[in-house]
Amino acid sequence: MSKKYLIGLDIGTSGAKCIITDDEGTVIASSTQEYPLYTPKPGWAEQEPQDWWDAVVRGLKVILAKSGVKGEDIAGMSFSGQMHGLVALDEAYNVIRPAILWCDQRTQAQCDWITEKAGGLEKLLSYTNNRMLTGYTGGKILWLRDEEPENFKKMKVFFCPKDYIRWRFTGEIGIDVSDASGTGFYDTKNRRWSDELIAIAGLDKAIFPEAHESIELGGRVTKAVAEETGLPEGLPCFYGGGDAVIQTTGAGLVKPGILGVVIGTSGNVSMALDHYEDNPNGDLQMFCGNEPGQWLSFGCTLTAGGAYRWYRDELCKAEGIEAKESGRNVYDVMGGYAEQSVPGANGVVFTPYLTGERCPYPDPNARGCFYGLTLGTKKGDITRSVMEGVTYSLKQLVDIMGGFAKNEKVYASGGGSVSPLWRQMQADIFDLPVYTMSAASEGGAYGAIMVAGVGAGIWKNLGEAVSIIKPETETLPVPENQPAYQKTFQVYEKIYHALKPVYDKSAELGY
Repeated sequence: MSKKYLIGLDIGTSGAKCIITDDEGTVIASSTQEYPLYTPKPGWAEQEPQDWWDAVVRGLKVILAKSGVKGEDIAGMSFSGQMHGLVALDEAYNVIRPAILWCDQRTQAQCDWITEKAGGLEKLLSYTNNRMLTGYTGGKILWLRDEEPENFKKMKVFFCPKDYIRWRFTGEIGIDVSDASGTGFYDTKNRRWSDELIAIAGLDKAIFPEAHESIELGGRVTKAVAEETGLPEGLPCFYGGGDAVIQTTGAGLVKPGILGVVIGTSGNVSMALDHYEDNPNGDLQMFCGNEPGQWLSFGCTLTAGGAYRWYRDELCKAEGIEAKESGRNVYDVMGGYAEQSVPGANGVVFTPYLTGERCPYPDPNARGCFYGLTLGTKKGDITRSVMEGVTYSLKQLVDIMGGFAKNEKVYASGGGSVSPLWRQMQADIFDLPVYTMSAASEGGAYGAIMVAGVGAGIWKNLGEAVSIIKPETETLPVPENQPAYQKTFQVYEKIYHALKPVYDKSAELGY
């Protein structure tokens, strides 16, 4: 039997990633094509959906040329994409306005309104098992109604980013259950739109696309698109999933007890569940998983690696010069300074709330700070405190996940997993073994490969699919490091609550 191939596409915030693998999961070719992000006002974030499509077309041509794979040997394609974005389409399926993205913060008033209209947070959670967060698609729909009524009247249907791209390939309207979960209007327990909450909001159910399981067929590549991209006409396109969910599938997380910890621009902790769980107080985000009967518990800290990058750009210019002169990576230089400090950073504590916070504190007013600076504080202490502060924020999420199933181990990914020092911090602070896994660097695109492979019949389910993913590194906790981290974490947990009145006063004053 001839070898078969799969394509995975990921519509990220900074670019579109296209990969092609063989039927054993080996990546044959990969391409990332960038596009701009627009911030027309403070706190706003938008992109042009056409830019996503153009980048995907470019990327596909690159990977098809690199791989030399014949069209008839491609078994299927699936999709990952930034969650929560609003792509509004009119009667003729034209994009009405730029897409409003996951990191956009303009919708707080609408989120507060629907929470109150639903009867309070507890009642809202009974409909969806999720808060209506400012990042969610639902608040954006309500914002469009309130602030751009002419555009709202034109809207026939909305998509999330990856489903817009799948629609461009196939002409089939729909959304997958994981992305639907991130709209704030989806009943994740019963895997259906919450007709009750939609009615309370006064919205037309017709604008909500039909929701499908990730592994379902979501159409086939049309003749016109085949000519434009070089893909074979009729290629099966499976629904795929929102990136926060499907990237955990690509990292091997399909059963309880295994934690996925990602330190990218944002940071998140997730655990797959084989049963439905309530979301007390709405502290987490609870999504439908990429297979029927599967859910995902998910918590996000908004600024993780992004905080370390900010620190690099604004306060480590000397390290940048040193790196350039020595031919080293600037993060290696910064890590060298951090290693001159000790666990607990000699009492320096950093809170990474540089763009507000989501979990466990859903608070757009929260701000970052350094606590514990003294005349004895060294640059290494401050550098280490940034890495530790991000990890403490993630530990809060790890502890919450432990309420669903006993935490057994961590699969680490994202830029933070590249650093042996940061992996050791995670192992010590979480008190769990930490592993990096093969292909985790491919992110959501590799999760899309898993989904496409199951949809195309190469693997019978996601459990079989992820069996091809293997550990690459193992980092075990060092017991003597843990007492210092435990003491510093106690201080970290008190800072948010102590400064909450200050955050709110600053917001009132416009800061």
